[in-house]
Amino acid sequence: MELFQSLIAGRLGLPERQVSGTLRLLAEGATIPFISRYRKEATGGLDEVQIEQIKEQHDKLCDIAKRKETIRTTISEQGKLTEALEKRIHDTWELTELEDIYLPFKPKRKTRAEAARQKGLEPLATVLLLQRESNLEARAAAFVKGEVKSVEDALKGARDIIAEQVNEDERARNTVRNQFARQSTITARLVKGKEEEAVKYRDYFEFSEPLKRCTSHRLLAIRRGESEGLLKVAITTDEEACVERLHRQFVRGNNPCSQQVSEATADAFKRLLKPSIETEFAALSKEKADEEAIRVFVENLRQLLLAAPLGQKRVLAIDPGFRTGCKVVCLDAQGNLLHNENIYPHPPVSKASEAAAKLRKMVEAYQIEAISIGNGTASRETEDFINRQTFDRPIPVFVVSEQGASIYSASKIAREEFPDYDVTVRGAVSIGRRLMDPLAELVKIDPKSIGVGQYQHDVDQVKLKKALDQTVENCVNKVGVNLNTASSHLLTYISGLGPQLAQNIVSYRAENGAFRSRKQLLKVPRMGAKAFEQCAGFLRIPGGEQPLDNTAVHPESYCIVEQMARDLHCTVDELIARKDLRQQIDLQRYLSPTVGLPTLQDILQELDKPGRDPRKTIQVFEFDKNVRTLADLHEGMVLPGIVGNITNFGAFVDIGIKENGLVHLSQLADRYISDPSEVVSIHQHVKVKVLSVDTERKRIQLSMKGVAQD
Repeated sequence: MELFQSLIAGRLGLPERQVSGTLRLLAEGATIPFISRYRKEATGGLDEVQIEQIKEQHDKLCDIAKRKETIRTTISEQGKLTEALEKRIHDTWELTELEDIYLPFKPKRKTRAEAARQKGLEPLATVLLLQRESNLEARAAAFVKGEVKSVEDALKGARDIIAEQVNEDERARNTVRNQFARQSTITARLVKGKEEEAVKYRDYFEFSEPLKRCTSHRLLAIRRGESEGLLKVAITTDEEACVERLHRQFVRGNNPCSQQVSEATADAFKRLLKPSIETEFAALSKEKADEEAIRVFVENLRQLLLAAPLGQKRVLAIDPGFRTGCKVVCLDAQGNLLHNENIYPHPPVSKASEAAAKLRKMVEAYQIEAISIGNGTASRETEDFINRQTFDRPIPVFVVSEQGASIYSASKIAREEFPDYDVTVRGAVSIGRRLMDPLAELVKIDPKSIGVGQYQHDVDQVKLKKALDQTVENCVNKVGVNLNTASSHLLTYISGLGPQLAQNIVSYRAENGAFRSRKQLLKVPRMGAKAFEQCAGFLRIPGGEQPLDNTAVHPESYCIVEQMARDLHCTVDELIARKDLRQQIDLQRYLSPTVGLPTLQDILQELDKPGRDPRKTIQVFEFDKNVRTLADLHEGMVLPGIVGNITNFGAFVDIGIKENGLVHLSQLADRYISDPSEVVSIHQHVKVKVLSVDTERKRIQLSMKGVAQD
């Protein structure tokens, strides 16, 4: 454990004390959100990302430790485990180095070298390697017997053994590795006869670039083209330089033996080393590209999940359409479905006046406070139609992303929520709920279907899922949820809860009515002390028996707040309500061995703004009324837009037509930037200028350079 602590601290550049405190809490079953929020004293205030990195490093080291044990056992069974070798294995914590150590001892399939050994040619290989034999022909002739038919046959077998030894030599492998690291090039070529199929990979038909300069999105695009059988991809380096370096290592002198060793070394490089190291670099570069793509996806998802909510308002939501009409639903402030019907304001049906009358009736009957319109087909036309209507009071209109709504509407979760309604109703409900609380609604959809990723189907799916699940969990816990309104799906992501406990909470709520206090959670079946400790601080109860139950103050700290109130001769309610009282609190008085200043400062912050939502306030947005299709665009136009997706190479902006425009990295700002997220964020309202429109490929190039932003 101590060794792991120091290794992790070194790798992440963190003090060992912080790593040790974090690992201890993780070992005790604490979750990352809980540790980052309520155990700052133990971790030195590490955030979720740092704690996740510590956990990842620890898991990697555990895997390496298991691998070392397997290697040690295998070599020991061969009777080849020397003291020096065991020490090397013990001291090595890099997987590549460990596998290099193991390579000579790794059980082999039938190789050319193994076949030569069975023919008894290993002594001849040793003679060649010594490079001292003056009469090689005669020496080799002694091995011509049995399956060895000639001197050349004997020498060839000996060369095969030497080639394998060169391949398994650590120094040799590192020589080639270093050359690949410095000078490798990734090339892509079109597979002959695939011109038409591969048109979307046109940029990579004759592609060559230093591997270390190849960006994540380009590499993933190339590898996707390769997996589809459209591109032939290779990673190459200066082969002559590699062979020359290997020769310097293995070839001594200029006699017949040396020539044999030289030939074997060149063969080792071409047949064994080069393919092996190329595969290694292909995997490494893919892993790096995956990590970068996952990082971008995670950041986009985080921003999307933490998008500004409208809050608990009565919403009329519309899933727009032409031929099939617009599906309209009315939701109460908790998101429950009150009413649904179809209206047909657009061609071909064109019953606009009937649709208007129905809308006014619904707005009045259900006391609607906001209107939510999906951004799919007929969205702009529906928004215009709504804006032309007059209601008895101002009602804000919002356009929300439909991305993933169809996935939700056909999902098991949607069927369980609305067993008596079809997919159109479920989709419209999702559009309404997304406006009220994007986080609560989006957690029901597989993050990969939300549409904010970059080559998400090409990256390591296990790593992606893990990263996305962790992001969702962090976001849900950052915001906190209302214990009395949260769905079982949303509760699943709360620290310490899983699907079963989340369902038990919902079932208990249905049987016993709303929770009156956090303490009541302990009555929920299978809710133990540990699970309660982990989840309680993230669950809110507005208007409950205990005012602190609607804050992020953990129940374990209630006694501190109550002591503060007693010291000021007031109630907890008064302490929350009155700033002048809170200003009199001397935090030093409440320090203890387990409670430090970070916790006390968090408590005070929470008392200032009980149940504060870290998300921004939602803003109404309007697209340019004159722009509906690609044909309406012309160069130089300045348009309002919403950032829909961010990639390494730029940001995609919705300007109110079917096709999103791309603001390339170089066009995001007047200064140099290396990462688009320095300038833009998901759902940000921006002003963009049209640079070019490619009607054939339906591509729009946009710019934010020199465009004044609100």
